[in-house]
Amino acid sequence: MPRSPQQKTQAATTLLARHRAEELASALPPLLVAAERVAATVAQGVHGRRRVGLGETFWQFRRYQPGDAPSMIDWRQSAKTQPVYVRENEWEAAQSVWLWRDRSPSMDFRSAAGLPTKRERADLLTLATAVLLARGGERVALLNSGVRPDHGKSAIDRIARLMTDPRAAASPDPLPRVEPLPRHAQTVLFGDLLSPLSDIHAAVAGLTGRGLRGHLVQILDPAEETLPYDGRVDFHGMEGEQNLLVPRVEAVREAYRERLKAQQDGLAALARTAGWSFAVHRTDRSPQSALLTLWGAMAMEAV
Repeated sequence: MPRSPQQKTQAATTLLARHRAEELASALPPLLVAAERVAATVAQGVHGRRRVGLGETFWQFRRYQPGDAPSMIDWRQSAKTQPVYVRENEWEAAQSVWLWRDRSPSMDFRSAAGLPTKRERADLLTLATAVLLARGGERVALLNSGVRPDHGKSAIDRIARLMTDPRAAASPDPLPRVEPLPRHAQTVLFGDLLSPLSDIHAAVAGLTGRGLRGHLVQILDPAEETLPYDGRVDFHGMEGEQNLLVPRVEAVREAYRERLKAQQDGLAALARTAGWSFAVHRTDRSPQSALLTLWGAMAMEAV
């Protein structure tokens, strides 16, 4: 039976999605190996995310404050000095961390064949972060996946499978959807974060309003930071934008850099207001450096 043009279009779309999923699935073993390697390198140079709580491992002494239980006072330490000190232990209860990475078409950009795409770097950092968290006993999940947080190797395997699910191979949404999450959890958002600041603010405010703390990691190709082109260049949009022909790129380079700086200043300001952290990572730099910076920010949040 002949197929209608609509059916042909739908079949072509399905075939393209399947090919994309197969590409992602074939890349999974190298991605998982690379994520494990990045996480292992970072883990050698950092300590765990220590938090005050009801654990049995000593962490630090601090001065007694009104409201502290008398049972917390360490009388031996207090006898050595004038102030009264309490003994704080590490918090051993794991909390949930929700990870999200931008899967919109703009993340497929790279300016040179030897560089990873922004999507590839976001996938690597997402999975490497999950590995570090799971190894530390945290419960971790992908935001907007509909799957509850898990811990240990099962969490890593589940996240890796979700990242290659054909239904999640691509998404037109450059920002996460706000959804009900446990209060006082943490979330990490990886993306190029080039959406309007008002949209990003709405997403962050929606998550912060539910009691979440978070971290923004902007992933950029080096050409997006420096605009290194010269002369007449025809720029093609990756998300349906109109093409832009610039007669002399060098004439607009400074204005472009100022616009990018304003975007990053705005991101830093809204993160600061929300009590989140913000970091910029370029795809021509080591993923270990980005993960180390993120891990340090998460450790500070946990204290």
